Amino acid sequence: MDGMTEDAERPGAEHWVPRGADLDGLRHAAEGCRGCELWRDATQVVFSRGAADARMMLVGEQPGDREDQEGEPFVGPAGRVLGEAIDAAGLTEDQVYRTNAVKHFRFERRGKRRIHEKPGMAHIAACHPWLEQEIALVRPAVIVALGATAARAVLGSPVKIGEVRGMVLESPDGTPTIVTTHPSGILRIRDEDDRRRAHDGLAADLRRAAELIG
Repeated sequence: MDGMTEDAERPGAEHWVPRGADLDGLRHAAEGCRGCELWRDATQVVFSRGAADARMMLVGEQPGDREDQEGEPFVGPAGRVLGEAIDAAGLTEDQVYRTNAVKHFRFERRGKRRIHEKPGMAHIAACHPWLEQEIALVRPAVIVALGATAARAVLGSPVKIGEVRGMVLESPDGTPTIVTTHPSGILRIRDEDDRRRAHDGLAADLRRAAELIG
């Protein structure tokens, strides 16, 4: 992936990704990943959640504070919003595989609080071999990129969500890909009506993706 760094702090995950491993093997190997420096401060790696034969892959940015503590993606407030949208789209749990572009929590410490800090391009690039291998193993019928960071990781280039949202794009390996907003963005909307419309929009994008499952 473009932007990969070669410094000692971010050697890239390809040194830890086992070739020929199944999904459980990947999850286990990811526990020892030192592809970038984020592992030092994170509680644990947060790999994925879902079956290897899921037809839809949801890719987020990175784990949050709650996910970092529990070791599973999308179990915090944003995960609740996403779950509601999945239900509204008529999808079932076994159809959906959840993961993130970056597998460790990047944060800034403020007193006792840990505040989300957006991962840099070097972190996305260093972690990309995990995502690449996940896509190769799950072979989803459609990928939904949640937010700009996930979209860049999946598509390999930056996009503006407002310009491509809801369109059927393609990942580098040809997998149909739909870009939508990250559920954490919905949580930040203060106006109740605007928040409801944003939630309905996320559900509509997931419904559009579901049409590609076949």
